[in-house]
Amino acid sequence: MLASRCIVGDLRGLLGQRPLPAWAQRCFLSGGQRSSGPAPLRLRTRVAVTLLVGGGLAAGCWAVSREKEGRLRRLRAEQLEAAALGRGNFSLLDHRGRRRTAADFRGRWLLLYFGFTHCPDICPDELDKLSAVVTALDRDPALPPVTPLFITVDPERDDVAALARYVQDFHPRLIGLTGTPEEVREAGRDYRVYAHAGPPGPDGDYMVDHTVLIYLVDPQGRFLDYYNRTKDQDQVTRSVRGHMLSHAPV
Repeated sequence: MLASRCIVGDLRGLLGQRPLPAWAQRCFLSGGQRSSGPAPLRLRTRVAVTLLVGGGLAAGCWAVSREKEGRLRRLRAEQLEAAALGRGNFSLLDHRGRRRTAADFRGRWLLLYFGFTHCPDICPDELDKLSAVVTALDRDPALPPVTPLFITVDPERDDVAALARYVQDFHPRLIGLTGTPEEVREAGRDYRVYAHAGPPGPDGDYMVDHTVLIYLVDPQGRFLDYYNRTKDQDQVTRSVRGHMLSHAPV
């Protein structure tokens, strides 16, 4: 009966009626104090169990995801290795007139792009992206530097002087490479690069249709990956960083 009187008195107070009598207030307050003891403990226990189980599931999902990524990366590496790209030893002139071969770049990570200096938009866009990737990787002290290379597919117009002017617009480490038409074709064949000059216009200018890819080459001269125009700067940066951190020299 006392408990019933306490509940009724509490409801009347919430409904804005006359104040509760003293005995009802004491009963209500004492009832609240008796029930407040174990509740926080039960709540903390439930939260701790939830966090423990959730953390375990998250860790398991992360481990499975990492394992899957590792398998996919190994599979892709095997497929690219079977493609046998970049196995030749090109010999070209850099933008300072110095003879450079593929062997000169052993021991360095390379990002390589084939294009031409008269390209109105695609080549500049891709070289801007390549330069931004190299700059982003340079900010990570755990990674070795990456050397960016630009090999022309238009040696008739892109001589040493033309390349020297062109590379100034991009990353300061960008090396431009040119040579005779046969030397340039040989370098392109190593990476299965397609290049075909179109018909000249009234002013003698012409476009060159060519493969648009950025190639990643490891310090042993092995072709590891490629990036087309659909890959943005952040995607390429993450991929290159992943290759560098998981790299196993041979």
